[in-house]
Amino acid sequence: MARPSLIDVDLDAIRHNLAAIRDLVAPARVCVVVKADGYGHGAAEVAAVAQETGDTWLAVALAAEGAELRAAGITAPILLLSEPTAAELAVAADAELTPTLYSVEGIDTAAGLRPGWAVHLKVDTGMHRVGARPDDAVELARRLLDAGLVLGGTFTHLAVADVPERPENDLQLGRFTEVLEALAAAGVDPGLRHAANSAAALHLPHARYDLVRVGIAAYGVAPAADVASPVALRSSLRLRSRVSFVNEVAAGEGVSYGWHHRLDEAATLAVVPVGYADGVPRNLGLTGGEVLIGGIRRPMRGVVTMDQLMVDITGDEGVVVGDEVVLLGPQGDDEITPVEWAQRVGTIPYEVLVGFGARVRRTYPG
Repeated sequence: MARPSLIDVDLDAIRHNLAAIRDLVAPARVCVVVKADGYGHGAAEVAAVAQETGDTWLAVALAAEGAELRAAGITAPILLLSEPTAAELAVAADAELTPTLYSVEGIDTAAGLRPGWAVHLKVDTGMHRVGARPDDAVELARRLLDAGLVLGGTFTHLAVADVPERPENDLQLGRFTEVLEALAAAGVDPGLRHAANSAAALHLPHARYDLVRVGIAAYGVAPAADVASPVALRSSLRLRSRVSFVNEVAAGEGVSYGWHHRLDEAATLAVVPVGYADGVPRNLGLTGGEVLIGGIRRPMRGVVTMDQLMVDITGDEGVVVGDEVVLLGPQGDDEITPVEWAQRVGTIPYEVLVGFGARVRRTYPG
């Protein structure tokens, strides 16, 4: 029998989210970020939904990710979000991806591989991760044009858009505007202008330009945790398993590795066959983590182990082996969200979503 720990991906929820975002940001176009296997949802499946309108870009981190989408039949334009290595540029050329460039070496390599290739120029306006210095943007744009490449787009990335009121957002956008003005003064068409990630797309209208890059919002998670989304987002991921064992444990006993949790009273524990090797944070059981069984929240006990975790079902003799356990997503009238997990273990919902391993099979009901 197949392992009962599964992720259900609601593609209709993703359709809903993208439609709502498109309506909000129009006339800007939407670029759906499907890196890291579509934030754990399945890159090819999400990409197929995203390209249904025929006017959607996709974005990935690695040339191999883009090549896999092409092999799966995806025809939409695919942007590589960072400059590839020379070897990756060769893969990108073969797969007809759109590379991001910001170095002389990258420009020269790309020009030698594919004359007339449409590329995007990334400018570092304050993230200080990758990108060209603003003062170098015009020179690099001229170099790529002189080398026979096409400037299909110019973009930047905002570091604090998840806190929309931070003044650094306008600082970065101001620097980006200066770059665009310098390009125009030099007679250079910047192509598609883009700066907005999910948070900026939802909360900073002046950051939308020609294109918005939507990642986590496409999957139904609000990117600005303390700010209400202007559109109704629907969660698209449900992590579920089943009770595999029920165990009666005496008062005073410890639970799981390290006995970090000791039972004050005798308890009934249910074992769930999913663990930190599958993406459930090891400390979730020590920080108030819960699951849903029969629509009722049940507390985890002890640390999550590699393949299994324990849940306290004391007082409910109705829970038996085989009962459905929902770790993320809805059951009955309640729902456990990636934001809840992230808050309990001190991380962000992005890390929660991309942490699920290949042992947890994805299903696409409906």
